[in-house]
Amino acid sequence: MHTQSDESLYHEMRSGDELALEALYEKYERLLFSFAHRFTNNDRLSEEVIQEVWMKIWNGRVDFNTDKGKFSSWILTITRNAALDCLRREKRQPTIEVEERDGGFDEPVERTVIERETASEVRNAVSELKPDQQELIELVYFKGLTQQQISDQLNLPLGTVKTRIRSAIQSLRKIIDGRER
Repeated sequence: MHTQSDESLYHEMRSGDELALEALYEKYERLLFSFAHRFTNNDRLSEEVIQEVWMKIWNGRVDFNTDKGKFSSWILTITRNAALDCLRREKRQPTIEVEERDGGFDEPVERTVIERETASEVRNAVSELKPDQQELIELVYFKGLTQQQISDQLNLPLGTVKTRIRSAIQSLRKIIDGRER
């Protein structure tokens, strides 16, 4: 599993590193396919769109600029545009309502994709915590238990639960902050 940021992998890939391209591809392949499929509603066309996107990126026909936003938003915008271009070539209509805006894409879709990506990043970071911290984060954030319910379930004093949750959150924040650098 790669711990490098998308941005650093992108720059390595642009320098000719095929392993960096492979890492980015593995990370985004399913997301981009499902995103393209929302427009095309066709597996073959979605695969063509994804191939076109990666060829554009690998050959340097599109350029990512960190000042303009996140890598994930950038690659989804490229995928959106490639899907619309593909549909125009095929003389088909998108299967979802497309709001033409300046370089962006349908905001609810973007928000959903970013929320899924963020949730995935958080789950990956949680997996790096100590087992007891993982359990607390799972109970409080993913299962929605109150601190009192956790205290009762684990047979721990409420103050101990609060302190351990705070410690787990601090550890989680360090892991996530370390990945963003």
